[in-house]
Amino acid sequence: MINSFLKRPGTLLLILCLLLCGKQAFSQSSNLGQPSTINNTALKDTNANKSNTNKWKNEDAKIYYEKLNSSRTYTPDTSLHTFQRPPFTQPWYSDLGNLGSPVNNLLFTPEDRLGPSLGYHVFDVYRFNVDSLPFYSTTRPYSVFSYQLGSKLEQTAWISHTQNIRPNWNFAVEYHKTYSPGYYQVERNNQDNAYFSTNYKSLNKHYKLYAAMVYNKEQHDENGGIDSSLLLDPTYSDKSTVSAAYENQSYSLTRSTVSNMQRDFTLLLQQSYTWGLTDTTYNADSTQYTYRLIPRFSITHKMEISTEKHTYKDLSPDSLRYTTLFTESFVNNGTGYYTTQTDSVVTQQKWFWIDNKISLDGYLGKEGHQLKFSAGIGNRFDQFTSQPAPYTINDSLGLDRTKIISNYLEGELKKEATHPQEWEYGATAKFFFTGQDAGNFLLHVLIGREFKNSSFVAGFKEQLNSAPYSYTNYENQFTKLTYSFNKESVSQLYATLASSRLRLSGGIRSYIIGNYIYIDENETPAQYNIPFTLNQAWIRKVFKVGDFYLDNEFVYQQEGVNAPVNVPALMGRHQLSYERSMFNHTLKTSFGIEVHYNTSYHPAGYDALLNRFFYQNSAYISNAPVASVFINFRVKRFRAFIMGDQLQEIFVRNTILFTATPATNFNATPGYNITPVYAAPDALIRFGFSWALMN
Repeated sequence: MINSFLKRPGTLLLILCLLLCGKQAFSQSSNLGQPSTINNTALKDTNANKSNTNKWKNEDAKIYYEKLNSSRTYTPDTSLHTFQRPPFTQPWYSDLGNLGSPVNNLLFTPEDRLGPSLGYHVFDVYRFNVDSLPFYSTTRPYSVFSYQLGSKLEQTAWISHTQNIRPNWNFAVEYHKTYSPGYYQVERNNQDNAYFSTNYKSLNKHYKLYAAMVYNKEQHDENGGIDSSLLLDPTYSDKSTVSAAYENQSYSLTRSTVSNMQRDFTLLLQQSYTWGLTDTTYNADSTQYTYRLIPRFSITHKMEISTEKHTYKDLSPDSLRYTTLFTESFVNNGTGYYTTQTDSVVTQQKWFWIDNKISLDGYLGKEGHQLKFSAGIGNRFDQFTSQPAPYTINDSLGLDRTKIISNYLEGELKKEATHPQEWEYGATAKFFFTGQDAGNFLLHVLIGREFKNSSFVAGFKEQLNSAPYSYTNYENQFTKLTYSFNKESVSQLYATLASSRLRLSGGIRSYIIGNYIYIDENETPAQYNIPFTLNQAWIRKVFKVGDFYLDNEFVYQQEGVNAPVNVPALMGRHQLSYERSMFNHTLKTSFGIEVHYNTSYHPAGYDALLNRFFYQNSAYISNAPVASVFINFRVKRFRAFIMGDQLQEIFVRNTILFTATPATNFNATPGYNITPVYAAPDALIRFGFSWALMN
């Protein structure tokens, strides 16, 4: 364009610097309706000899992203209202009392089990998922650096960058690092999570490419829980001195002899070609043009390749620890030193899979308001490997391998509401017709509508699933255990409603579950053959009086009689804050107090040997509300907070989160048999910031 402009006779080319101003981006997680800005203010021109700048362009920075197979667009969240809340555990998740540790959702949610899977999910909240990554489009390079620091060296950092190589080609990269030694003995967490994504759309809009790589690694040192009776003993005012089930000072003062590690790496490639009605639009002087395409038919190919490994290690095992799984007399019996391959317990499972799918897509309707319907067929290869395998040797390497080849059909009907006053509806179906999971299916139907300041969605979901590999197979160098289960069915009926004008949202969900697969009170895989229902309702309402905000959230859960699930009946969260802009809106602040709580209930247990939560109905807890105070502020694209968290621990020190595996001869004390627990940390200070940078 510049070359053609220069060739015009009599034209004087003026090179001007365009200082772009920021675009306002609205928070997606807050219903307050308060805009947050991505601002880049133009500098004043102090050179008197330069030309008048009244014709300079003042362009907004456009930064948005979309998800795979969706036409909805989203903007980065720059809200201040809930910026102080700890990462990963929102809204109703609970960890073991240390950032980066296994997490359980107190709002009951069945595991996603459609198709072959390995079946470890306690680290899911920390992991990137290749099918839910953001695919950006930006007019400027955009980077975000975030860092949070808590007491006892709790640290987490994020760094991300995205930019368009060309107007139609973008890439993004993000890395998370989490490290937390914890308040109690030998419970260190060390995590690395990263992704790379890119998307390309041809100028004529016919060809689209989405590609991504994801890497996740979670390392968790297991301490087996603590002796809760010591929490109220003033002798143990320092919680790092409270006895833990797996502490072993002969081995290390900072690391546990027992650990779980999960690692995965996934590649995604999706490309499509679209046919339809095309048009070319030129600008006023015909120096630029853009393509328009109204899709009518397309073909899409999607390929995913992934590998996942889960490793459990106990370098100083005690024979009493494994009585539910096997019987073995260890030479050193937990004294701190071990003999390689003789006095240690190692369980390692690997999963490798390739999924290829091709689909034909059709479109009906006007541009931007189209109904999409598609039909496809897929093929996948899954291989599960356990090592070591003492009794079943299926190849020359001494590995126990399970190979599965599956084929499935997939169909979709979708109309998205991308504008106010539009209806949305859709239906998705997936059916495995060959392989070990033949007969398993997913059916999901929904309908909704977007209004000017509100929206609602209602839907129905039905799944038939097989048990994951790790539920049916457990083995190490001392034993091999296999289990078989009937297929599990999960039916779900739900509806949600949101109004930004009323600052109100809520919803209901009802599950009917048959042949429920879980870990029982004996800490072994089991199946509950009696169908049961579990109903949930939640509501969030924000009241505003002047500059004061009262943010209230409630959840109610009604579980089936005798159902083997651990959920509190009622949960609540309340935040009272004062939020105001100062200094001509340069500085925005939010400070206040927050409490959250749940009613008394039987909490889930956590089994370090299986790296899973299990059902238990013997221990019963009743905790005081968890309280915190905070100060959040933002200056342009810089946000920061200071927070006093877990303040209830100043007055009560026995906030119990989960139970652990019952311990015989706890901490090598003969005859001292207890059920250890996982408890909240001490009252602590957290500080964090997030800085968005644009070139």
